[in-house]
Amino acid sequence: MSIEEKRIREFAYQIWESEGKPEGQESRHWEMARKLTEAEALAPRATPRKAKAKPAAPVEPQSKPAAAKKPRASKKPPIA
Repeated sequence: MSIEEKRIREFAYQIWESEGKPEGQESRHWEMARKLTEAEALAPRATPRKAKAKPAAPVEPQSKPAAAKKPRASKKPPIA
């Protein structure tokens, strides 16, 4: 069995499963799988792009300590 036939068989099986494993649809599944395999073979191969490394931003030393945050006031309505 060639690699192409194996791929068609895999696609046909996936189609069969995705449709709930119906009986009597083998030829239709096989034809759909054959078309998918042909399309896959004709599609251009995507080559991964090399990501350019971004230069790291210079880290400036903090001369002042960070100010402490004040607690937020609650939004409860005043009690009457």
